[in-house]
Amino acid sequence: MIMAALQRARNSELKQSETWKRHIIRQLKHRNRTQTSVFQDIIESYHSLLEKSKQRAFITKGILGSGSRPSAVPSSEDSLTSLKTTTGELAYQVVELQQRLQMKQVTLDEQHTKLYEVQKHLSLLASEHRVLQERVADVQTGNRLLKQNYDSLLEQHQNTERTYRQEKLHSSEILENMIQLKQQAAVRMNHRNEKRVRAREASIHKELQMAASKNVNINEESGNVSPSEPSSPKCETAERVKRSHGPLFRSASATSPRIFSSIKGLFERKIRGKSVCRSEEDLFIPLGVCLVARVPTKAIYTLDAHELGINAVRFSTSSNLLATGGTDRVIKLWDIEAGTLQNRGTLDGSNEGITSIEFDPTGTRILAASYDKSALFWRLEDSVPKVTLTGHSRKVTAAKFKYSQRQVVTGSADRTVKIWDLQRAACIQTIEVLSFCSDVVCSEYLIISSHYDRKIRFWDSR
Repeated sequence: MIMAALQRARNSELKQSETWKRHIIRQLKHRNRTQTSVFQDIIESYHSLLEKSKQRAFITKGILGSGSRPSAVPSSEDSLTSLKTTTGELAYQVVELQQRLQMKQVTLDEQHTKLYEVQKHLSLLASEHRVLQERVADVQTGNRLLKQNYDSLLEQHQNTERTYRQEKLHSSEILENMIQLKQQAAVRMNHRNEKRVRAREASIHKELQMAASKNVNINEESGNVSPSEPSSPKCETAERVKRSHGPLFRSASATSPRIFSSIKGLFERKIRGKSVCRSEEDLFIPLGVCLVARVPTKAIYTLDAHELGINAVRFSTSSNLLATGGTDRVIKLWDIEAGTLQNRGTLDGSNEGITSIEFDPTGTRILAASYDKSALFWRLEDSVPKVTLTGHSRKVTAAKFKYSQRQVVTGSADRTVKIWDLQRAACIQTIEVLSFCSDVVCSEYLIISSHYDRKIRFWDSR
């Protein structure tokens, strides 16, 4: 298309150039005729002027020959001299006029040449303008097609996003229903277990009462019961406990089959050995009771562990190692020996205070969250962090290992929960939340997060 347009432009340009050539030739011919006629008039005037001067000379000579020489009339020589002078001036003026005419002709030729060049450039610009207009039309057509495709893709994206939101809402409803079913199943199971435990308690208590009454009847029949007979050491111990702590009460949460079986064996041994408490109240010893329940009022051990406030404390899985972290930006490790703490080492590398600490199940690695918008991962034998997980925009409030131990979950005040891959030290999933996260708990696939808006949220990482 462009080549055809250029060819048409060349053809129109050739036609215009031939038209201008013919026009210039006509102008030149017209100028030649006009200037030739002007010069002919000048030449004829010059010849007539010469003839008049000659006639005047003859007249002057005739006057002089008649003998009358007036003093006021000039001589013939003076007249001829003045005539020659006037004729020379006229000739000089004619030459000057010719020179001026030639200069004007040259100027006119230059202007015609410039005009031809301008017309040629104008024709080229007109052809380029037409080509550009065609290209603009093509681009506008392509833009309209692209706009149509974009509108269709945008509509598809909106439909897809709407479908995704519906599916996500449906999946959340399914998850909530599943959690409710699990809770109901757990409630039913706990109810059945409580009924079994209560039935077992009733049966054991009944057996103990029957055994005790049977033993008392046997002793009364044999005549071994005597008020002056001293009680056994075990009965004395029970009496001391009763006097020191007052009447005991039954604790259903502390009752277990193991306690019932041990008490039942004790009573059977007492019956076989004929060592029965003499007090009537001792026959009704409550089963599975809490002997002492009080809040401690005095610390058994105090230690200045950090220079600034302590924000987190955590036992290892074996409970023989303690880790503490605080505002002084370090984690300190403590060995527990004979009820005291012995400093084992310090883990540093955080730029701000520590907010939480987590041991892995092996007890050889530590994960900590920090105020510097990151989570740090140490090995116990290293004092500097092996991996630093950065990506949150505000402080990290919680960091926990997942079940696989190759992934980590962090919660932050930037209202996100992130899942990280420790091998790549990269975030593999980000969960947006409406409120900032204060703590997280993880299993193999389930993540539970607690938030400032008084809600806990369950997430399926699959």
